[in-house]
Amino acid sequence: MADMGGAGPGSHVDGDSSVDDSSYDDNNYVDGSALAGPLSEVFAVDICTAISQCTGCGRIGEVAQLRVYASDAGYVARCPGCEQVILRVVRTPTHVWLDVRGSVALRFPVA
Repeated sequence: MADMGGAGPGSHVDGDSSVDDSSYDDNNYVDGSALAGPLSEVFAVDICTAISQCTGCGRIGEVAQLRVYASDAGYVARCPGCEQVILRVVRTPTHVWLDVRGSVALRFPVA
């Protein structure tokens, strides 16, 4: 991601807590479809049908197949194969932060 002036996922922004992905309960997740609502403000396409490739294990699959851990601060999506963090989403009152450094790329289908 480009330089965000010291702010971004993992930083304290606009008074909101950051998404802490350093500890998580492996049994307390939902599938990647949970990202459809939060990311509908950013993408004009259904994010759940996008294809991602994990930078950790190389697994390729739909975003809907990711394991999503949600909190009041945001969402952390992990690879179901190796548990690498694929993406993070944090929404503040003024911005949506999207960190996709755990994915080689996101591929979206077009009509």
